[in-house]
Amino acid sequence: MEAISNRYEFVVLFDVENGNPNGDPDAGNAPRTDPITGYGIVTDVCLKRKIRNYVQLVKEGEAGYNILVKTDKSLNEKFAAAHTALGNTAKVKKADEIEAARKFMCENYYDVRTFGAVMSTGDDPCGIVRGPVQMNFARSIDQIFPQELTITRQAITDKAKFMELAQQSGTVTEMGKKNFVSYGLYRAEGYISAAIAQKSTGFSEEDLNLLFDAIINMFEHDHSAARGKMSVRKLYVFKHNSLLGNAPSCVLFDKIAVHKKEGVEYPVQWKDYEVEVDYTMPNGVELIEKL
Repeated sequence: MEAISNRYEFVVLFDVENGNPNGDPDAGNAPRTDPITGYGIVTDVCLKRKIRNYVQLVKEGEAGYNILVKTDKSLNEKFAAAHTALGNTAKVKKADEIEAARKFMCENYYDVRTFGAVMSTGDDPCGIVRGPVQMNFARSIDQIFPQELTITRQAITDKAKFMELAQQSGTVTEMGKKNFVSYGLYRAEGYISAAIAQKSTGFSEEDLNLLFDAIINMFEHDHSAARGKMSVRKLYVFKHNSLLGNAPSCVLFDKIAVHKKEGVEYPVQWKDYEVEVDYTMPNGVELIEKL
């Protein structure tokens, strides 16, 4: 498959109802927020995880669509397996062997081909790959209001605590916490470099279409009690008719404006927002509404 020959940018809008879109383990798993503005944050790492999970689900077992960043094996084991597959048995790997292993990883792992990876650890390095697809943190359109609810739990983990509670009160329950946002609409922006795809990873048109499918469906197979109702609402793609692009990304991102409808003070649903799109594109740029 040939690498893509057009540069792209994209804007994705997604929302959460009564859930925690991206908890912060350093803050008791509370929804991530900007401490200055109160706007909600979802990290790029979180979004890429969901894209990886979708690709793994729909392409499991297909050659070229393995996922490197997952919890099945250590990364160094996977790097060693690449060298073994190429017949690189020397303890100290030469530069050409490392380069061959880098290409092997790009060809066989979708997330390496897409997002890149640092694969220079251990005794079997596979180099460093800069991925053509990069994403910013998602940020909420308005300030969010994280809440913490106290819940009761009847399934006690520790036997000693179970016996203690049973003897003291006869009621075997303990208290817990649950963090959530009643509603938040988030916006994330991304970049797809055809130049890097051609020079480095071979990210193809097929890979590109799979990426957009994964973004649209990244929450559909990721539901949980903690995350509540999460939905991708819109995906706007800017396609340049050249390798290096025809307009600055910031100019294109400004073509998509999201704001509360008149009279709405505290949004509680998707319908409380309006999306304004300036369809006047710079020469050589096409706007594609994927969703």
